[in-house]
Amino acid sequence: MSTATFRNYVEDILDGLCATPGREVVVAGDHGDRRVGAEEFRSLVYRLARALEDRGVGPGRAVTLLCGNLPETIAVRYAVNLLGAHYNHLYNRLGADVQAKIVADVETYALIVDPQLAARATQITELVPVEQVLVLGPVPPDGPARGEDLLALAATQPQSPVKSRARPEDLCMIRHSGGTTGHPKGVRGTFTRMQNTGLLQELFGAARRDLVCTPLSHAGGFLADVTLASGGTVVLHDGFDAGEVLATIAREEITHVLLLPPHLYQVLDHPDIETTDTSSLQRITYGSCQSSPVRIAEAVRRFGRVLQQSYGQFEAGAVSVLPAGEHDPDRLDVLRTAGRVIPGVDVEIRTANGTALPYGEVGEICVRGPQVMDGYFKDLELTAEVLETDGWLHTGDLGRLDAKGYLTVVDRIKDMIAVVGGHVYTTELEDFLHTHPDVRHSAVYGVRDQGRIERIHATVVLVPGSTTTAADLRALVRDGRGELYIPDRIEFVDALPLTDAGKPDKKELRRRAV
Repeated sequence: MSTATFRNYVEDILDGLCATPGREVVVAGDHGDRRVGAEEFRSLVYRLARALEDRGVGPGRAVTLLCGNLPETIAVRYAVNLLGAHYNHLYNRLGADVQAKIVADVETYALIVDPQLAARATQITELVPVEQVLVLGPVPPDGPARGEDLLALAATQPQSPVKSRARPEDLCMIRHSGGTTGHPKGVRGTFTRMQNTGLLQELFGAARRDLVCTPLSHAGGFLADVTLASGGTVVLHDGFDAGEVLATIAREEITHVLLLPPHLYQVLDHPDIETTDTSSLQRITYGSCQSSPVRIAEAVRRFGRVLQQSYGQFEAGAVSVLPAGEHDPDRLDVLRTAGRVIPGVDVEIRTANGTALPYGEVGEICVRGPQVMDGYFKDLELTAEVLETDGWLHTGDLGRLDAKGYLTVVDRIKDMIAVVGGHVYTTELEDFLHTHPDVRHSAVYGVRDQGRIERIHATVVLVPGSTTTAADLRALVRDGRGELYIPDRIEFVDALPLTDAGKPDKKELRRRAV
């Protein structure tokens, strides 16, 4: 793509807002308290861009966001990218030491802070120096000493359009992994890679009223882009609460929502589910972690065929989709898959030595396509481990392809449990546990004992009031999966710990077990 024909994705979104300046584009607050119109939002982006430019933000400089799900969070990200700078969005629940390490790793020039997170920003800036510290509002008493009110600075700026300074090959973002298997890894993404909004619209539809109740620092940010680019409205929740999700779906007539499987299960199990009008829903997208076919079938029976599964990674981009039309609640074998590979993406299942495997055999999922990353940020050694020179990416996921083209993700290579006599795929055991009518959610993981033998642990959420015991579940596994899969330990909890993104936090579960 030549620079002359290149369009920054932010320009596409902002130019689209011109067509209907009075329409509502972002709704925020627990009860829809803030409603931002297209012209107001567009003007805010331009004012923020000018204020940031005055503070030295521009091509080649990194801006780190420590922000929740605010309208200003989306606007300031667009302003950063409009200037040709790149952003990194921190997960809010990481420890201050981990966040500070990321701030240093990406060579942060400016730290932009949500006022509600000002105390954490103070901790970070005490650990690592940052040139500019800017707050999206008045600086609270516990905020960073050098912080400035970015919104006040922007209010003095003109609202006329700002021309994009980005080039196709410039760095647009550094997206970090959740850190569930170690220190978060920074995934590079250029502006060219961000020009796949059209592809995402094909996959997820032209969203009209999209509820974003997962962090904008994760997949929710990408879906917000798709919604705004397609002329829709983004409704923001600053955290996940199943009751609030149901209330908002009814009140705001939500048509599209992204729910990670643990969140979807909480919505299904909420007492308001039977009395809430969810008829406006046209699409529930789920993915990012393994889902239970039994529970997905339950969701289809409750909401209709509006569910769509997607499989992908920050490193790989979108890989496969199981569309709503194929969500037959009586076909658990299909619901167990991640659907078919999307057009333009190549997938191979390989052995550890790189040999491609035939249909039906389990190996590492390797991916090649236009959305694959160009590497980890300033980590050539790690990049070389996962990204081949011909563009093939090693995902670290185990899976298989069948003759009909369906991709099934079996496990993370790092999560697979090596036991005496073989190995256990954690997702297969989780799926089987979910076949018990009293099991609402489960997480299976390996824990090494003092003799360095890996033991199978299962943490299970039961239906309230259930009398099912660990012995009952062990007997179920023995009869249905065999001795190899019987958990060494089963514990019951009211809810699984989740990461910022909403995935079961197996790192935390292992820590507790040890």
